[in-house]
Amino acid sequence: MSSFDHTKYRPFEPVAIANRTWPDQEITKAPIWASVDLRDGNQALVEPMTVEQKKEFFKLLVDVGFKEIEVGFPAASQLDFDFVRWLIEEDQVPNDVYIQVLTQARPELIERTYESLKGAKKAVVHVYNSTSKTQREQVFRLGKDGIKDIAVRGAQCVKDHAAKHPETEWVFQYSPESFTGTETDFAVEVCDAVIDVWQPTPEKKCIINLPATVEVATPNRFADQIEYFCRKVKNRDSIIISLHTHNDRGCGVAAAELGMMAGADRIEGTLLGNGERTGNMCVVTMAMNMYSQGIDPELNFADMDRVISVVQSCTQLPVHPRHAYAGELVFTAFSGSHQDAIKKCLANQTDDKPWDVAYLPIDPRDIGRSYQEVIRVNSQSGKGGVAFALEQEYGLALPRWLQVELSPIVQKLSEEDGGVIEAADMKRLFEENFMTSSAPYALGNYELSKKDRDTVTAELSHKDGVISVHGEGNGALSAFTSALSAHFNVRVDIVQYQEHALTVGSDSQAIAYIQANIDGERYNGVAIDNDIVSASIQAVLATVNQKVIASEQANVA
Repeated sequence: MSSFDHTKYRPFEPVAIANRTWPDQEITKAPIWASVDLRDGNQALVEPMTVEQKKEFFKLLVDVGFKEIEVGFPAASQLDFDFVRWLIEEDQVPNDVYIQVLTQARPELIERTYESLKGAKKAVVHVYNSTSKTQREQVFRLGKDGIKDIAVRGAQCVKDHAAKHPETEWVFQYSPESFTGTETDFAVEVCDAVIDVWQPTPEKKCIINLPATVEVATPNRFADQIEYFCRKVKNRDSIIISLHTHNDRGCGVAAAELGMMAGADRIEGTLLGNGERTGNMCVVTMAMNMYSQGIDPELNFADMDRVISVVQSCTQLPVHPRHAYAGELVFTAFSGSHQDAIKKCLANQTDDKPWDVAYLPIDPRDIGRSYQEVIRVNSQSGKGGVAFALEQEYGLALPRWLQVELSPIVQKLSEEDGGVIEAADMKRLFEENFMTSSAPYALGNYELSKKDRDTVTAELSHKDGVISVHGEGNGALSAFTSALSAHFNVRVDIVQYQEHALTVGSDSQAIAYIQANIDGERYNGVAIDNDIVSASIQAVLATVNQKVIASEQANVA
C-alpha cells in the first residue's frame, strides 16, 4: 500500500529577519568561483574517477578559468592523496590557482591532509563538522557546546599544522555542515568561535562556507538565512562568505543567486550539476545566467562541447538534452511560430546591436553552437523552420509564398516518419516538387532577340522528340510565357518572381523562383543556372511541366 502522506512532514521554520535588503540587490559582478567537481562530484559517482580522469578534469577546470579547485579528500582516500601529490610534485598547478582539500575536524585526518599538501604553493584547507539539530541529536548525540568544541579544536589543529609549513600560502575554510538545518544563531555562534581561533584580517581573510547540504526551503528563505548570518557574524570584513548549495528541491542555482544578493562573496559548485542525490549547484548555469545579463562571469564556456565531452567521459553521466545552456536541444525550436519569430529576429540582428532574438536568451554561437542547430523540423514545425534550414544549409532563400507551399509537404513526411526531418530530406522534397524543368519537357537551345518587342525561340525536348516554340512579349519571361501559352493552349501568368545569387562551392550561380497562374491554378517552379535569364526561363518551364503532369493524371483518373 502507498503511504503518500504529506502530514508526516513539517514546514521549514524561517529565520526571523526584519527589513531584509536582498530583494532590492542586483548581481553585478561574478563571485569567487570554486569547483568541487573533483571532490563532492567525484564522491557521488558509482565509479569514482581514476587519477587519469582527474588529471583531464583538472586541466579543463583550469582552462575554463577556475582559480580555486577542490581536488579531493586526501585523508579519506589514497587515490585522492596520490592525485594531490601528483599535482604538486609534477608542478601542475598554475601560480594563480589555489588547490582546496576537504577534511573533517579530526586531528589525525587534518595531519594526513597536510602531508598531502607538502610543497604546495597555495592551498585552501577546508575543515568541517556537522552542526544541524538533527545530526546533533540523532547522529552525534551531543549538545551545542560539544559540537562547537569539535569545530574549535579542528580550527586550532588546522592553524597549528599550517604554522609548520610557512612556505605555503594557506587559506583556512570552515563549513558548518548542514547549515540550512542548523539554527542560524547557533551557526553564527560556531563560526564566531572558529574565527576567534583563526584571527583573520581584511588583508588575510578566512572563508566561512555555508552549505545547503540538503536543500530544505525555498530560495528566498535561504537568502534570509544568509543575510541574517552576514549581519550577525563577527569580523565580516575579514571573512569571505561562501555558499555551497545542493539541488534537492531543484532550486540550487536560484538559491545561490539569491544568496549572492544577500551578501555572499563566493560560490562552490560543479560543472553541469553533478553531486550527491540531485546534485550540486550547476556552475555552468549560474555563470551563463550572468553572461546573459551582460555580466562577465570570469569563466569561459565558449567551447561548451569540450566541457560536455570531458564531464561525460570522466563521470560517465549523460547531459540531459534540456540542461540549461549545455543541452543538445536547449536552443532548438520545433514549433512553427517559434521558428518564424527566430528567423525574423535573426534577420534583423547585427553585431553592433545588443542581442535581441525571440526565444534565444543568448547567441548560440557564443558557446560554439551553430544556427543550423537552432531550428529543427518535425510535425509541429511550420514554414519558417523549413525555410531557415534550407537557407542555413544550402543558401536557398525561399520566398514566403514558396515556404507556404513547401511546408505541408515536409510536414506530411515528418508525420509519416514520426521524427525530425533533416535538411537533406527537405532539399530532396523541394527539388522533387518545384525543380521540375527537365520533365516531361526540358529546355534546349533558345534565342532571344529584341526589335519592337522581345522575342524568344526555344527548343523543348520531350520523350517523343524536340519541338520548337516561339513567342513575343515585354521582356524575356513575358516572351517565353507567351510561347508556352501558344504551344500548350493554356494561359500562363507570372504572379510572383524572386531571384538571388547562389554560391555552390566555388561556383557562383543564380536561382529563380516563379509562381505562375496557369488557367486559374497556381504552380511554383524553381531553377538554378549560371545565367539568371536561363534560370528564370527554366523556372517558368517547371510550372508548365507541373500543369502538364497534373492534366495527364486527371485524364488517367
